[in-house]
Amino acid sequence: QVQLVESGGGLVQNGGSLRLSCAASGITFSMYVMGWYRQAPGKQRELVAAITSRDRTNYADSVKGRFAISRDNAKNTVYLQMNSLKPEDTAVYYCKATNDLLLRDYWGRGTQVAVSS
Repeated sequence: QVQLVESGGGLVQNGGSLRLSCAASGITFSMYVMGWYRQAPGKQRELVAAITSRDRTNYADSVKGRFAISRDNAKNTVYLQMNSLKPEDTAVYYCKATNDLLLRDYWGRGTQVAVSS
């Protein structure tokens, strides 16, 4: 059974920081591209950041220079360090594991991030 469990969300003030974690089980973690997505109320889910098995990263323009994604294959965990948070970063943040060769992807249930102005 595949599980992706996010943690680390919460309420933070404008300019603050949070670190999200996503612990994976039931998959060969190192074979998956790991991504963080977010969905704000009334908006579509969007990619925030992704990291390949070889640690290549990409970011949404809105978070470049403020967020950093990383992974620890030994711990089957992906992280999202979020600095200089803004109210517009408020959303539910989801973890996604993707393997294009196996045509499989899995989602976590999400963790809420709220940034007060």
